[in-house]
Order: sequence, then structure tokens, then C-alpha cells
Amino acid sequence: MCSAMSLTEDQKGLIMGHSQNMCKKDPSADWHRQQRSDTSGIRLCNLSGVSVHKREYAHLLAFIFAINEINHNPDILPNVTLGYHVYDSCGDVKKATKDVLQILSGHTKEAPNYSCMERDNVAGFIGDLRSDTTLQMAQLLNLYGYTQISYGARDSLLSDRRMYPNVFRTVPNVEMQYVAIVKLLESLKWNWVGIISSDDEYGQREIRQLSKHLTNHGICIEFKILVSVKNFDSIPQELQTSTTEVIPISRCNVRCSPGYRKAPRGKIHVCCYDCVQCSEGEVSNSTDSEHCFRCSDEKWPDERKARCIPKTYEFLSYENDTMASIFSFASLIFSAMTVFVLGEFINNRNSPIVRANNRNLSFILLISILLSFLCVFLFLGRPVDITCMLRQISFGIFFCIAVSSILAKTITVCIAFKATKPGSYWRKWVTIKVSNSLVLTCSSVQVLICIIWLLVSPPYQEYDMHSYPGKIIIQCNEGSVVGFYSVLGYMGILAAVSFVLAFMVRTLPDSFNEAKYITFSMLVFCSVWIAMIPAYLSTRGKYMVAVEVFAILASSAGLLGCIFFPKCYIIILKPELNTRKKSFCIK
Repeated sequence: MCSAMSLTEDQKGLIMGHSQNMCKKDPSADWHRQQRSDTSGIRLCNLSGVSVHKREYAHLLAFIFAINEINHNPDILPNVTLGYHVYDSCGDVKKATKDVLQILSGHTKEAPNYSCMERDNVAGFIGDLRSDTTLQMAQLLNLYGYTQISYGARDSLLSDRRMYPNVFRTVPNVEMQYVAIVKLLESLKWNWVGIISSDDEYGQREIRQLSKHLTNHGICIEFKILVSVKNFDSIPQELQTSTTEVIPISRCNVRCSPGYRKAPRGKIHVCCYDCVQCSEGEVSNSTDSEHCFRCSDEKWPDERKARCIPKTYEFLSYENDTMASIFSFASLIFSAMTVFVLGEFINNRNSPIVRANNRNLSFILLISILLSFLCVFLFLGRPVDITCMLRQISFGIFFCIAVSSILAKTITVCIAFKATKPGSYWRKWVTIKVSNSLVLTCSSVQVLICIIWLLVSPPYQEYDMHSYPGKIIIQCNEGSVVGFYSVLGYMGILAAVSFVLAFMVRTLPDSFNEAKYITFSMLVFCSVWIAMIPAYLSTRGKYMVAVEVFAILASSAGLLGCIFFPKCYIIILKPELNTRKKSFCIK
């Protein structure tokens, strides 16, 4: 719609042109344009099969009302009267161009670059509602420098101030619509859509711009349809062949729930994907997650892999672990049995069976076995630095004393039988000092090894967070592997020597000869520790500790049972055998 101001002789005058699309056309109607002019200066198109838009007609009335209000108010534009010419573009680009030229010419016949207006000046143009007609008007008006205000055109091209420096709008850029559409689709969780637009330059540009916005936000476009009069009837069929599920979800596939991530299918559209469960140790806590993320070292995924939960701490706990209770009970029982045997030996210390093979060594051996049973408690419960250092050191020293005592007993038996021959050189070695010195010397070597181990690289507490899923293993790091296996190796050498010597003298004649019992006890001892090493190396965490505790209990029980139970049997149940005639006393 174009408006112009008519002026009297003593007035300044401005003419405003207004172009408006008021026609609503039936697609099957013929466009036979006939212009009609009424007394109000408004020219409307008369089309066959065309009706008037009520909304656009309301715009026209509002425009006329505003002009009248301005002209009747002397405070707004004093000494100025606004006039107007209104033309109906009917949504047609050619019609809009012709109307602009008509207003500029000021004559019934449009004449480009000529103006037949004698008194009035055109102030500017208002219109149009559509972007295509507005752009056409702007290209023409820009040549003459006229100001143009659109109240409906949203094309982003109109924001280019270099191309259209005189065009202004009262509505936001179409980019705002694209942003709103994207936010709406995101709020509905839709990512598989189609675009329908008009088959013209504006529609094609709109599809390109909207497609860019949608793609940047991860929304896929299955089809793009340009609507024209020619293909209007075929559009419903095209929509029916589409795979887009308009109801309920407008998606290529179901959404990935928490605990899963999206995995591309290898197709063109990124919106079509598979849902893959997060890998071990990873979670995703949102729907349609692009990636899974790893939990921190202190946490682990829950069963759904939707959130990280704290890992459980694992060690041989007195409260929660049955093995710890079993080991504790076994240690106490064996300790009580050892104390009982020690008590019997003290009560019968002057009897022949106790005095045989050096009773002092028997007392030392029983005490070392008792301490070996009790050191089991250092392996149970939550490890700390001090218990980590004490457990291996105490175990190594106590066992070394026990094995050294057995070695001393075995050597004593060998020397004793060699010393029975008249004038034997070995008689001077059959003394208590020799056996005690042997125990002290062998044990001192083990103590020295342990001291060097503690000084160089002592055991310490550590947290193993990766060996078992969902668990933090609280365990003792041995510090120096060389130190640990040096302790075991030295103890193994002593046990092997004791076994060989005891095996050699096992057949010597004597009722109380301990050689055969020592042989069997060393066989049990060596078998336990040889089997323990591969089992120890193949386990982790509390099970590694359990293997070592079992070896300590089994080997200590083997020493106690094989060496001392036969003697206790004679002391308690067969006292008639506990006589000097049955013994070969070693004093």
C-alpha cells in the first residue's frame, strides 16, 4: 500500500506510498487483474476467485487511522499534512514494481525516472508484508534513495546495510525464527524432520538458511519440498512416502538411555545411530550421550552404568570376611595346642623323652612355633604401614629360628651317633653350646637380611584400584622383591639342609631318635612352601594374603604335629615308655 500527502498552498506536504498484500487467491483461480480506484485514494486489485485477507485489511485500516490521528494532532507534525497512496500488490512481484513506479511517476501512466507531481513530495514507502515483494521494491527504491519500512518481511538479506541502506523493519530478522524452531525441536527431542517452503528465490534461500541452523544443532533433514502451483497436488503423496514419524517422536531411532552412547551406523545422516553400552569402567548419565566418560579411580559404574558409585574396599576384614574368622580361630587353636605342649614339656623337663635331643632346643622350637601362629594376626585386618613391615619381618625371623632349631637338632643327632665310638673326635662337639650357637648364628643371618630390607626398601601400605572391577584392594607392597625372596630363600636353604641331614640319619637305632620325625616334618614344610609360591604369585589382594597365612599355619602345624605330638603321646598316654632304658640321652 502506498500513501501520498496532498498539500495546500500554505502547507508543506509529504506523500507516503504504502504497498500491501490483501488478496487471498484460490490456487485454481485465474489471475485477471483489474485495478479499481475509490475516493479514498486506495487502489485494490480485483481478481477472479480471489477474496480479501481479513488480517491484511485490518492492517490497512490501522494505517489510515494512524495517518488521520497524526494530521489531526498539531503537536506531532505542526504545519505538515500527511497524505498517502495505497496500492494492493496482491503478493505479486511484478505488480509491486508497477505500483512503486506509479507512485513515483505521480501520473496515471507509470513513467520511470519521471515525476509528474507538481507540489507534493514522496516522503517514503511502507511495505510490503511479504519478503519477495519487499525485496523487489527495495531494489528499485534504493536507486532513488527513498526510505522503505517493512512491517512483515523477515528475509535476512534485508539486514545487509550495504545492499539495502534505506530499508528498515518493524519485525525481527528471520534468523530469530530459525533459532526458535531449533529450540522448539530440541525441547521436543526431535532430530529427524522435513522442510516445506515456497518454490521461489525466498523459499530456496529460507531452506538453505534453516538447513544450516538445523545441521549445526545435530538435527537431520530427511526431505526438502518446494511448493508451487504445479506440484501442489503431489505434496501429500511425497509426505506419505517419508519415513519420518511425525507422531509420536519424529526421530530416526529411539533415544539412547543413560548407560549407553551413540554409535554411527555409517549412513549419511548422523541422526541415525545405534545405542552401544558404555565400556567397562565408563558411564553416561544423560540421554543420547555422545561419549561415555571414565569414573575417577575411587569410583565405579553402577549396574546400569548411569552414574559413578564409590568402590568397595577389600582386605581380610574381621567383620566382613569369613576367611579372616577361620584363620583367627585356627591360629588361636594351634597356639593353645602349642602352649599345652610347651607346658607338658616344662612339667616333664627331666623325663628321658624331653631330655633326648636337647630339651633347650625343644623349648626354643616350641616358642618359635607359637610366635609363628600368633604372627598370623599381623596379616589380618586393614593393613597399615607398621603391620606391613612387621608381618613379613616377624614371619621370616620366627620361622628361621624354628628351622634353625630343627637343623641344630638334626646336626646334634648326627654328632651324637658319631661320638659313640671310643676315642671319637666328635665327643667335644656334643655340647649345648654348640647347638645354641648354631641357632643363634643361623637366625642372625636372617635378622641381618631383614634389617637391610627395612633400610633399603621397607614394605608399605598401598591401594590397588585396577586389579578388580569396582574394588579398591588395600594391601601391603613388599617394597623390595629381592628382600622378600631373600628371606624365603634363606629359610628354604635351612629347611633343605635339615631335610637332607634328617633323611640321612633317619635309620639310626634309638627309641627316641627324632630324625625320622624331623624328616617327615621338613617334607611337609618344604611341600607347603613350594606349593605356596606359584599360588602366591597367581593371586591378588586378600587372596594372596590368604595363601601366605594358610602356608604359615600349615607349615607350623606340620612342625608341631610331626615332631612333638609323638612325644606328647608317650608322655600322656604311654608313660611306661618314658624311661631311661628306652632313651639315648644327649646331655
